[in-house]
Amino acid sequence: MGFVDYGVATNTSNQRGIVATKDGEGRNVVLVWLYDYRGCYELLMIDAETGRSDEFPVPFPVGDAVYSSLLSSKNKYYTLFNGYFAEFDPVKRSFTFSKKALPADAMGMAEDDKGVIWVVSYPSSGVVSFNPTTREFKDYGSVYKQNWNQYPFNTAADDAGWIYFAIGNTASQILAFDPLSGKASPMLNESERKRGAAYVYRDLDGKVYGQSLKSSNEPWYEFYKGSGTKIGTHPVVNPKPVITGNQNLFYANFPDGKKITKLDLLGKKLGVQDPKTKTSKEVSFSYTSQGGWTLGVAAAPDGTIVGGSSFPMRFFRYNPKTNSWGNLTAYGQFNALAVQGNRVYIGVYPGGSLLEYDTSRPWVDTKKGSETNPQYLTEVTPVIHRPYRVLPYPDGKTIIMSGGPEYGYTGGGLLFWDREKKSSVVIKDSAVVLDQSTLSMVALPDGKLLGGTSTAPGTGGEKKAKEAELYIMDVASKHLEWHKIMLPGVQDYCDMCIGPDGLVYGIADYKKFFVFDPVNRMIVYQQDEEAIFGRTTGQQSPRIFVQGPDQEIYLLFLKAIAKVEPDSYKLTLIARYPFSITAGGDYLDGSIYFISGSHLCSYKL
Repeated sequence: MGFVDYGVATNTSNQRGIVATKDGEGRNVVLVWLYDYRGCYELLMIDAETGRSDEFPVPFPVGDAVYSSLLSSKNKYYTLFNGYFAEFDPVKRSFTFSKKALPADAMGMAEDDKGVIWVVSYPSSGVVSFNPTTREFKDYGSVYKQNWNQYPFNTAADDAGWIYFAIGNTASQILAFDPLSGKASPMLNESERKRGAAYVYRDLDGKVYGQSLKSSNEPWYEFYKGSGTKIGTHPVVNPKPVITGNQNLFYANFPDGKKITKLDLLGKKLGVQDPKTKTSKEVSFSYTSQGGWTLGVAAAPDGTIVGGSSFPMRFFRYNPKTNSWGNLTAYGQFNALAVQGNRVYIGVYPGGSLLEYDTSRPWVDTKKGSETNPQYLTEVTPVIHRPYRVLPYPDGKTIIMSGGPEYGYTGGGLLFWDREKKSSVVIKDSAVVLDQSTLSMVALPDGKLLGGTSTAPGTGGEKKAKEAELYIMDVASKHLEWHKIMLPGVQDYCDMCIGPDGLVYGIADYKKFFVFDPVNRMIVYQQDEEAIFGRTTGQQSPRIFVQGPDQEIYLLFLKAIAKVEPDSYKLTLIARYPFSITAGGDYLDGSIYFISGSHLCSYKL
């Protein structure tokens, strides 16, 4: 009995912004924001000629990630994340300024004509500015209110000093911000707002142009000195050069004309090409990492433990019998995993894809429209964009997937995949519980399905429901037979499992343990366990319950493992964990496997 640590599941970090520039000696260097399971933890500087690597830890608490960054005209690299603004100077090879701001993450950044750096942040359109010359930092706070989390994806400044930013996703909008008054004014009428993200850019003519949605079919607007005019067509687009972008920013051009052709954090290789001499060079570099963010594990039919890591998107497999690892390229983020027969079924973000993996056959990287392993089956966005659960139904042929909807939407539906017919049926939230998504599912006898919902909308969507519900559905007809608010105030039915007595055991809001009688449709027991055990583990697909070979039921808390006593429904402590159980959870050969940070771990029962 006891805990075992098998090591890091995916031993690499992910980039959150890459720029080519030069240091104080005029040498070509690459700046890379590095992200592992903790968040963005440092800026990596690589010498493009030698591969020499220098690591600069962030000068504030580690957490969250870079979503936007900017390399200024004065060769300073800026960002704001985890509520802190930062300036890095590659000439001085150090962070030269940092400041706590409104708790937020930059989504759009701009440099105005006076060299002032502007940031607009998620989730409430916070605005900050920094003058690199005077070193003055201003935090204007949130300047635009909505009842949903705002994504200000791009920002621009006209030559008069006004700042414009475009937001999404529930309803697009373009805001004009006056630095003198600190006030923002919406530029689009309510009738002009669309589901999705608006767009703005700075033109060489000194004005800012934008659209309610970035599309060739949408009309253009012209903005200047805080006023907007609908101009319809805008055939000539001459954007003012600015080195900025989202977390995928990859600025490859060095000042001397050379270009980055490759930056591989997994293989730790940097490739550079000189267009003048038509020669290329590849160098090795190094960096430290504590491993990628890992979402959960499942016991596969071949006796291995499988799971997915994100940023970068990877699949891992651990064989306890041989103590060996495999780590491969994943088709997106492997959110939810489940086994039916000799196959593993995987729900993938983004796009709400469903994959089928045969562990007895060699891995072939998934490609839509090709014979691969895992095999791509279908994709159901916007009804499901971020999978929460994959449920193999006991009939041996039906796979049910649930999840949250596309960005800006409210309410996710269900996917029913028929393995024999290789066909699917998709139903929307309006046929389940309106404006909610199914976070947990369990198969009931007689062809029924019990679902537990979440009131959370899709990313950047508007929360409309006030309380989560339980529901019962007939799998064959897809008819909703019953739904009800069973635990007042609850927002998430996080996980459920069925016990040997036919009762359903569940966790709500990551702390409230309950027992549900599906025949009489009533709660027979409930207890808030937070005071005794703390909160449960959880990820985008919570795997809180783990069932043993004789239908024993275990629960994974952040700091403990407990067992359900079926006669009394009481929870018995099995073990306290000294670190954190950050993702669950499955049983294999006498052990419960789980994730702690980036490590695969187990507890021997």
